[in-house]
Amino acid sequence: TEHAATQLGDVVFVELPETETMVAGGDEVCVIESVKAASDILAPIDGEVVAVNGKLSDNPGLVNEDPTGAAWFFKLKVDDLSVLDQFMDEDEYNELIG
Repeated sequence: TEHAATQLGDVVFVELPETETMVAGGDEVCVIESVKAASDILAPIDGEVVAVNGKLSDNPGLVNEDPTGAAWFFKLKVDDLSVLDQFMDEDEYNELIG
């Protein structure tokens, strides 16, 4: 999110997972490094990594430039879409960080 990208500062490196990797919710999937700190990106739910955004390897600054668009990290294939019901929508998230 824009809020998270602002908190991180300028992103200088992103390590992405391999496609076809099975992950469980809470597993470390990516590493992101900024001028302020290094952080782990955790899988939000169980699934299989089916795509990664290779553009981030060449241009990690996309995270700061377009955090909710061009800077997606990975895509997961999930078996049970009902698990998505446990997450906040954008309005709830904005209220949380507000």
